[in-house]
Amino acid sequence: MGEIGHNGGPSMEGGVSWRKHCWSSARERLLPTLPIEVVRTRVKRAQALGLDYKTYAGVRAATGHDVVAFLFSSNALRVTLVRPAIPVERAVKLAEVQCGRLALAVAPLTPGMVEAANPVLDGVSPAPYALAGFSEMRERVRAALGKLPSDQVILVGDLGLERDWCAAGRLAGYLPAERYFG
Repeated sequence: MGEIGHNGGPSMEGGVSWRKHCWSSARERLLPTLPIEVVRTRVKRAQALGLDYKTYAGVRAATGHDVVAFLFSSNALRVTLVRPAIPVERAVKLAEVQCGRLALAVAPLTPGMVEAANPVLDGVSPAPYALAGFSEMRERVRAALGKLPSDQVILVGDLGLERDWCAAGRLAGYLPAERYFG
């Protein structure tokens, strides 16, 4: 009989390769094997969203849902007071996305300025203030989403500060702008 707290499994003193084999085989049994038709459909959906398959599959695995919209910060769209238009390559990718396209206008920009920069956007709302508390961040992000379920929306941002909006709004995930538009 083992000590208190022992689960009756193999001893941890064994070789590293044996433990790695045991954990790998247990993980393989846990993960489902998807039919090829499902994988093909998901690859096409990832392409329609402008995502690589690995990122899309990770969001699907984490949330259990498809992506219904992107929430872009005005920083990620590269809209500024000096240059009030979205760069051409970003505007082209934004126009090709086959889901909702929302944006948050970071002060001193107004929602109207960001919307004028690219009329393809479905809606623009004011972003949370830089030093806003968690509850204010949550309210601003939720207001921007409207009736969309938050766990089906990916935030595309450009600053580390914007990553907090993802947690506050309980969004599906955060993508750096360079990874999405790059």
